[in-house]
This record gives sequence, C-alpha cells and structure tokens, in this order.
Amino acid sequence: MTTQPQALIFDLNGTMINDMDYHTQAWQQIFNENLGGNFTWNEVKAQMYGKNSEVLVRVFGAQRFTEQEIQDLSVEKERRYQKAFLPKLALLPGLPEFLEKAYRQSIPMAIASAAIMFNIDFVLDNLDIRHYFKAIVSADDVTFSKPHPETFLSAAQLLQQDPTDCLVFEDVPKGAEAALNAGMKAVILTTTHQPEEFNHLDNILHFAPDFTDEYFEKLIAG
Repeated sequence: MTTQPQALIFDLNGTMINDMDYHTQAWQQIFNENLGGNFTWNEVKAQMYGKNSEVLVRVFGAQRFTEQEIQDLSVEKERRYQKAFLPKLALLPGLPEFLEKAYRQSIPMAIASAAIMFNIDFVLDNLDIRHYFKAIVSADDVTFSKPHPETFLSAAQLLQQDPTDCLVFEDVPKGAEAALNAGMKAVILTTTHQPEEFNHLDNILHFAPDFTDEYFEKLIAG
C-alpha cells in the first residue's frame, strides 16, 4: 500500500461509534433473562463478533433455536440496543473531521460491518453521514462473517479498488484478522480491546483511542 491509502474501509460498531458495551448489555440481558443463562459480562463480551445468528449458535448450540426464534431474538436484541444507545449516539472524537477531509479529497470510503442494515441505517440516518460512503456491506450481504475476508473484499470490489490499496479501521481481533485475510492493513481503535490482544497479527499499522490522534492528520495529505 502506498503512503496514502487509496480507499478507506470502516467497521462500524466500536470503530466509528463507541457502542460495544450497549451490544454486550443487550445480549447479556437476553442470554440471562430471556434464555435462562448465567453469563458474566466478560463471557458475553468475548462473543461480540459475527452475525446475531452466529452469536446465538456459538453460545447455546445449533439445536437450541428454530430459525424464527433466532430472528425474533435478534430483533429484540437490536431493539434493546438502539433504545439504550440512541441518547449517546455520536461518532468517535475526530472522526467527523477525518471523514470530511477524506471526502473532500475524493478518497472512496465504505462501511464493512457484521451489523445488519437495520443497525447501520440507525447510525447513518441519525448522524446524517450516509453521503460519505460509496459502498456499504452488511451482515445481510455476505455468506461468511469475519474473520473470513468476504466482508472486506466485497467492499473493495464495490469501491473498484485493489484490496492491497485499502486501509481498514477495526476494533476487534477477528475484524483485524479478516483484514489480514483480505490482504489489507488495519488501524485499530482501542474502544473495545487492548493492543496486546492483536499481537498475533502482523497487519496492524497503528492503535489509537479515537480519531484525534495525530496519526490521522498525517494519514491523509492536505
């Protein structure tokens, strides 16, 4: 990849917005109150990747639910998440300016997330940022979730960019691993995980708590 990336691909939850605790909270309530579990916060947090259906199967097994039950539980989880998070909904510090700078320089950008479109629309429309993104890849658009590279490769294809020219922004190890599998470098926002949790990956360029870090000033020239 050249010094300045040719395209920017953003994960959403925990990367653009600091909402992962609200997802964890919603799942913990459903696991324990609705499904009779006794899961700690950290046990639930460890499962916070992939599609909702995959989360439920990982935690409770493939035989526990019907397809309809999975769909109903997924909708209920997102309803709880959105209700709790809406008053706090905001981009990470520095990200509005970073998006605007990239947009003005005509750097193509995409969202590539394991979230369903219901949640992506929730963020884009409430924050009025849809115009920044030339492509959106959601859980509904892929067969294989991260760490499989399909999500990021689909975004690169929609942007008409070579994967190696794309820079990914992520917050979880499975997402950074998906970027690696796609042949992409990654920048990690440390909203959810600590740098040492990414030690097994060699495609990480930088760690930052938000987008006010001077690294982002230098990443895009001008």
